Amino acid sequence: MISTTLLVENKKMSNLTWFGVGGCSKYYLQPSSEENLVSFLKDNQLDLPIYPLGAGSNIIIRDLGFNGIIIHFNKLKEIFIDKQGIITAYCGAMDADVARFARNHSKTGLEFLIGIPGTIGGGIKMNSGAYGSEIKNILIDVTAINKNGILKSFTVKDLQLDYRTNKLSHEWMFLKARFKSSNGSKEQIQKKMKEIIQSRKMSQPTGQKTGGSTFMNGKNFKAWELIDNSGCRGLKNGGAVISNKHCNFIINENNATATDIETLGEIVRKKVFEKTGKKLKWEIKIVGEK
Repeated sequence: MISTTLLVENKKMSNLTWFGVGGCSKYYLQPSSEENLVSFLKDNQLDLPIYPLGAGSNIIIRDLGFNGIIIHFNKLKEIFIDKQGIITAYCGAMDADVARFARNHSKTGLEFLIGIPGTIGGGIKMNSGAYGSEIKNILIDVTAINKNGILKSFTVKDLQLDYRTNKLSHEWMFLKARFKSSNGSKEQIQKKMKEIIQSRKMSQPTGQKTGGSTFMNGKNFKAWELIDNSGCRGLKNGGAVISNKHCNFIINENNATATDIETLGEIVRKKVFEKTGKKLKWEIKIVGEK
């Protein structure tokens, strides 16, 4: 039987996402340890879809909520390092915290993570990248878990990481990952991280209710340029608006609903297609009932 102390019914999700929107999840689980998670999944008898949640930074949970179990990984966030300089991070760890951990141990190669607003789990799922590097450049392997509580290791080659995608079956949720690093100067690492933070502040709408990059870039185009050239900068729908600072960002400016945000995104996609013939693909994950 499922431990009732673990599951929360009809959990309001809006305060767990950066957009600050969305309905309730039928069930919500916030495991405090790997053992806690494995035990729950092995005992779980609910025949419902499961969705893993990290920082909530690049997700829209629809207004009617999610008819399943959302597992929130934010307490599974330990980071450690071995004698070979391999850094292991649980997938609820924030990308920026992993970057700082590497810096504190004078390890270079992970500085770009300071500019990615999410968790390690989401970063691997999307092969997140910024400032000239991406997850697949530093990842060694990842331990994943399925809905039956079975653990399995996958190499970076197994994942076939590509631009904002991986080829692993959706039945697997990322649990912890190992990253390679190199010896470096703490001062130089810190300098690079400061430059990344400053660049992000200059070019992106930080400190606002947003979901990060809304649409994926193409092989021969930047999403923001298509959006801008299609006259969508500053475009509004309900309480949602396309950022004037970086028009591949949608902002919840005035108590927007999830529907306001998703609809605005679809309006942009339509305008871009009519103007350029290019079909923008959502980078933000959209979850739940319409």
